[in-house]
Amino acid sequence: MDTKDSEFNKNLNPLIIFRREILPLLADLRLAIALLLIIAICSISGTVIEQGESIAFYQENYPEKPALFGFLTWKVILLLELNNVYRTWWFLSILILFGASLTACTFTRQLPALKSANRWKFYNKKQQFEKLALSAEIEAGSLDSLEKVLQQRGYHTSKEGDKLYGRKGIIGKVGPIIVHASMLIILAGSIIGSITGFLGQEMVPSGETFQVRNIVDAGIFAESQIPKNWSVRVNRFWIDYTSEGTIDQFYSDLSILDKSGEEVDRKTIFVNQPMRYHGVTMYQADWAIAAVKVRINKSPVFQLPMAKLDTAGGGRIWGTWVPTKPDLSEGISLLAKDLQGTVLIYDATGKLVASVREGMSHEVNGITLFVDEIIGSTGLQIKADPGIPIVYLGFGLLMLSVLMSYVSHSQIWAWQQNEQVYIGGKTNRASVGFEREMLEILELVTNY
Repeated sequence: MDTKDSEFNKNLNPLIIFRREILPLLADLRLAIALLLIIAICSISGTVIEQGESIAFYQENYPEKPALFGFLTWKVILLLELNNVYRTWWFLSILILFGASLTACTFTRQLPALKSANRWKFYNKKQQFEKLALSAEIEAGSLDSLEKVLQQRGYHTSKEGDKLYGRKGIIGKVGPIIVHASMLIILAGSIIGSITGFLGQEMVPSGETFQVRNIVDAGIFAESQIPKNWSVRVNRFWIDYTSEGTIDQFYSDLSILDKSGEEVDRKTIFVNQPMRYHGVTMYQADWAIAAVKVRINKSPVFQLPMAKLDTAGGGRIWGTWVPTKPDLSEGISLLAKDLQGTVLIYDATGKLVASVREGMSHEVNGITLFVDEIIGSTGLQIKADPGIPIVYLGFGLLMLSVLMSYVSHSQIWAWQQNEQVYIGGKTNRASVGFEREMLEILELVTNY
């Protein structure tokens, strides 16, 4: 095999192709910026467009005629999976590609720069000092006195014959590496949360026990996060109202039950105060009226479910129908709009007959109707995201690394030739402060 064939085969080596072609492309700052902009745009779209809703919802809110912005219809949203942006394969692929770009940049630029900055370097030519941003030539002074002055000002020094090198603020060179590492940790947490997390919603009446069944959004590996070994009992749900009759706060008294039905944890939750158990978080999100307990004459108490009525935007009202004759030929309607205990009674013609409160009764259609209790339902949002602790760790490191990056990395060189001492230095930021420091160092060395 001749030399040309050997060189050709060498160039086809996958490792060489990766180092020469792919790695420089991944480490390109322009690619990282472009990917970051794409991630930002996709994240904005996932914030603006409602996520995880039904097809009917998107058909109603994003019709084809007229299309939003002239192109955004429910078909486009479903085709591009904009209804579930953060769990789509293409969004996760962009995150992975961005992470690969950060990793490549770290190993090809940041780590070599840190290694270079951590290396002891000496200058022994006048031209080297002339190229520095700040340099001077003094006759009075020595390397020993300069070394002592630098050490007093926090510089790490190394002396080799007639040459001296001092540096401080090396942590400023570590900062950018930690920035990249923290961003990689945040990306990893986001990806883990996307593929293993889930979101569920449950509407549960007071006194009932449930397991999480109504999953509205879940990652491909979320099955292991959905609780199967424990259930939740809603001991009580209630609403506090203001003196004006408006809602002040929702409360749900929840108990966690193990397989045998024993209570293992309990907490009263309200808005912005969730309950957490085994990586699952339960938030107070909504409410409804589930049923009303009534008695007719001397009958036992029976519970009638109440359904939410369509008011065409006129507010939330729940209603049910109560038969007043054994053959169900006649009846009355009960309506309620909140859990304050007031029930409106309407006859078969739709006429308002009376307004009663819990514990009261009223004569209607020849019977005595007792209204014992209005039962509310708590609306819970149930969520698990194993990636959140990782994301928090990444953001903590990111804040720390930003502070580290503000530390100036300053370097000072000196070379003594006969009676002449050449001194020069540079810094990567805070140039004015460094210039003042250099003048003070020169003055101290001269007067030492």
